[in-house]
Amino acid sequence: MQPDNQPPAKFDTSIPTAARMYDYYLGGKDNFAADRAAVEELDKVVPSTRALAVNNRRFMQRAVRALAEDHGIRQFLDHGSGLPTQNNVHQVAQQVTEDPHVVYIDIDPLVSTHGRALLVEDERTTTVIEADMRDTETIFTHPDTVRLIDFSQPVAVLFNSVFHCIPDSETDGPLAVVRQVTERLVPGSYLVMCQLVSEDPEIRDFVTNFMDQATHGHWGRVRQKKDVTEWFEGMDILEPGLVEVSTWRPDDENGPQQQTSEWIEFGGVARFH
Repeated sequence: MQPDNQPPAKFDTSIPTAARMYDYYLGGKDNFAADRAAVEELDKVVPSTRALAVNNRRFMQRAVRALAEDHGIRQFLDHGSGLPTQNNVHQVAQQVTEDPHVVYIDIDPLVSTHGRALLVEDERTTTVIEADMRDTETIFTHPDTVRLIDFSQPVAVLFNSVFHCIPDSETDGPLAVVRQVTERLVPGSYLVMCQLVSEDPEIRDFVTNFMDQATHGHWGRVRQKKDVTEWFEGMDILEPGLVEVSTWRPDDENGPQQQTSEWIEFGGVARFH
């Protein structure tokens, strides 16, 4: 087992976070014993989660590449971005377009600390903001956002495997957040979004309760496909539609296959009117 890092004092490494658990699933090193223990317990009931994490990351990369290369998108807001790994949004976009501008948003202090250190070479066009993804006003008016994003031009907003981290609410639940964000963007902007879903109520209840307890309340719930479909209402959904994300425009790279289907990552990409 890898040794624990020595974090700043404000980090409580005894409480797992979704971002650090995700980092561990992706083979990263910015996680702690509590995160790894939570992953091991989760895997006992939902053993497909590691493959699911890798595949949703690859979905994000394919979606960003398609939007930059085929639709001319040069600006990206990545909500709940998680810890920086290889082939982040700005790196993928840089492969196919010149000078993309990217703002990463995450509430985990470890994300902002490591993100700022790793993005030094790209700070002219890329930044990370420590903020709650539900706080649209703070995100859109943040000095770094205003510096990097021209809201008179189309923007791609990403919510990649993050909405299960927030509870339902009429004011700041997933649907409310999507509406608040899209209302601020010009027509021709895009939404990239996927969510952990299960049609098995026992799986939904187990994972929701487990993660809520493990993260000390920093969790929402596992939802169903119909919930995700509702969040895309009124938008033009790009082909192949809303799908299990490993099937969204797969490339030649063969991702890990889920051995079980107790839950999946479900979502897609859509254009705002």
